[in-house]
Amino acid sequence: MSDHDKIKTLATDGMLVKRPILVGEDNVLVGFKEKEWEEIL
Repeated sequence: MSDHDKIKTLATDGMLVKRPILVGEDNVLVGFKEKEWEEIL
C-alpha cells in the first residue's frame, strides 16, 4: 500500500483516525477532551 493510499484510507474511514492517548499511573485517556486532560495534567 502506497503512502497516498494509506492517507486516503485514514481520511475516509472514521474508525482509523489517530487519537491521542495519555497513560498515567492511575488512568488512561483516549482522545482529546480538554477538561479531562487539564484535570489529569
